[in-house]
Amino acid sequence: MQDFQMADKDFDAKRSSIHADSTGIIGAGTPEGGVGICGWILTALAWLMVICTLPFSLCVCIKVVQEYERAVIFRLGRLLPGGAKGPGIFFILPCIEDYTKVDLRTVSFDVPPQEILTRDSVTVSVDAVVYYRVQNATISIANVENANGSTRLLAQTTLRNVLGTKNLAEILSDRDNISTFMQSSLDEATDQWGIKVERVEIKDVRLPVQLQRAMAAEAEAAREARAKVIAAEGEQNASRALKEAADVIAESPAALQLRYLQTLSNISAEKNSTIIFPLPIELVSGLLKK
Repeated sequence: MQDFQMADKDFDAKRSSIHADSTGIIGAGTPEGGVGICGWILTALAWLMVICTLPFSLCVCIKVVQEYERAVIFRLGRLLPGGAKGPGIFFILPCIEDYTKVDLRTVSFDVPPQEILTRDSVTVSVDAVVYYRVQNATISIANVENANGSTRLLAQTTLRNVLGTKNLAEILSDRDNISTFMQSSLDEATDQWGIKVERVEIKDVRLPVQLQRAMAAEAEAAREARAKVIAAEGEQNASRALKEAADVIAESPAALQLRYLQTLSNISAEKNSTIIFPLPIELVSGLLKK
């Protein structure tokens, strides 16, 4: 049991040394003295082969990486001190050294649509886009088998886990905060892989057809209810205005005659062939009294 614990401590110490190399504190991998006698012999033979085959060996030993790339070099299976090489020209020894190029540019990844059950038991399909880049080339090669694939799988899982704790209304109206929380969660989880998650955006939230119809019917009913309330308020305000106008006309008998003449003027202005001649009720009532 103690042997297993010691092995775990040694493995953690090696991972810590690789991670510390990203800050330039200590070198990654084991120093040259740790390769042993066989390593020294193989290194000397490689240099001898390069010197004997000059200048043809330069075609194999000299490599070039672009401005946005870095080269992580392994010598006899161990990381070379100094971290990743590049950009530009670098030198490798044939047969004993191998290198892996890492692209440092920002990569955009479309998260496939995920079927998610929200907290209020509504099934929705959500897709998102994630922008990330390799922050440390050495860690992205040494600490994880496939940094890009692992980041993408983690993005899908994080999307389902985060949205599963939200209501449908929160998903539809609070996308900015959800995206920010997902970005911070992914960035913290992928820091040990040398990955920097720059941005996360929720692209689309697709609802079931039946739920869309139910929400549309609810919205239509709410609009109709508001329209009826507004119409009722308008009728109430109009009735109050008519009552006030009637009270004013009742106070002055001449006001009714003026209103009568104004109505005739409006009818004559329209140039109608048929003229409706209104008869005031007061005249009728006066004739009936006589």
